[in-house]
Amino acid sequence: MSNVYDVLVERGIIAQCTNPEKVRELLGNEKVSFYIGFDPTADSLHIGHFVQIMVMAHMQRAGHRPIALVGGGTGKIGDPSGKSDMRKMLTDEQLAHNIAGLKSQLSRFIEFDDDKAILVNNADWLLNLNYVDFLRDIGVCFSVNRMLSAECFKQRMERGLNFLEFNYMLMQSYDFYRLYKDYGCRIELGGDDQWSNIIGGVELVRKKEADEVYGLTFSLLTTSEGVKMGKTVKGAVWLDKEKTSPYELYQYMRNVADADVIKCLKLLTFVPIEEIREMETWKDAKINEAKVRLAYEVTKIIHGEEEADKAKAAAEALFAGGADNSNMPSTEVTADMLTDGSAQLLDLMVAAKMIPSKGEGRRLIQQGGVSVNDEKVTDVNMAITADMLTGDGIIVKKGKKAFHKFSM
Repeated sequence: MSNVYDVLVERGIIAQCTNPEKVRELLGNEKVSFYIGFDPTADSLHIGHFVQIMVMAHMQRAGHRPIALVGGGTGKIGDPSGKSDMRKMLTDEQLAHNIAGLKSQLSRFIEFDDDKAILVNNADWLLNLNYVDFLRDIGVCFSVNRMLSAECFKQRMERGLNFLEFNYMLMQSYDFYRLYKDYGCRIELGGDDQWSNIIGGVELVRKKEADEVYGLTFSLLTTSEGVKMGKTVKGAVWLDKEKTSPYELYQYMRNVADADVIKCLKLLTFVPIEEIREMETWKDAKINEAKVRLAYEVTKIIHGEEEADKAKAAAEALFAGGADNSNMPSTEVTADMLTDGSAQLLDLMVAAKMIPSKGEGRRLIQQGGVSVNDEKVTDVNMAITADMLTGDGIIVKKGKKAFHKFSM
């Protein structure tokens, strides 16, 4: 059986590792407890988190035990890594709601029965800390000069880094220390922007326990603009089907840039590496086949095979013809939405949340970004009549990725 470390390397997942030889040896010879943290800044994870989830799944499949850490304590502050501004502070009620949502989502991807994985909340130890004792016991292990040289702090120094955020590294490091003490955790994993925080935990365990633990980071999922995919990026793709439908997820992945499809197949699916290597040789129109495979596999993992089949059928109705489009996101137009037997296209698009405002819709139409039944719209005041909405209705396309069906 292959070592999971080799699997992560060949899929291009690993970015940095504190001791590659030792980590590979450990993962090849022992059942290892490892952890990945999730700060509860929302009640759903997004596609940017999906790399973490896939890493946990690969590791669990290889016999290792995931510890999913939700940051009920650290979430009260927020990690400054990669942020240009301080995160909004959440209330206890908001944190509790978000944590419940994350627990439910993670259980869809990771098997928690029979101690195969555990889920813990760092609020259990962080919220009851005595501040003076914490400084004497933990703070003394950290060099301020070294902390300030960390990349996660450098990015915020010009705008201003407050002391609340400065404590984040200490708390995340303390998480690793507590998980090592309480659950025998040997490895912390996270996105590459977490490297400084992970190193802090590795060194804290070494100083406090004279033992070696390890840190490993993986490649971040980025948009074509080079920024992280996530809830702070315009066009966020959520794992909650109520926030991002299976069809929208499918379309999002179907429309990744040609240059990104192979990377996404490696990071976000279980497609065997041999098949992906074959796809790397594909060119021109054949790359679309790889995109279809990517979209289907990601949708299947997140929402199940039935929803993936529906999303694929809806997409084929648009691009291949002859398939059922009933699974496309749709809005039923009621009589009270019409005036004298018609409604403005922009009003319908706002009602369906295809656009945030009519002003944005006018701009899109003027730029040629809206079509109705494959006919480009040129009139910002286009009216949609009741006759157009009966029977099969109309399909409105916004840009290259967003489709919506309207009918009565």
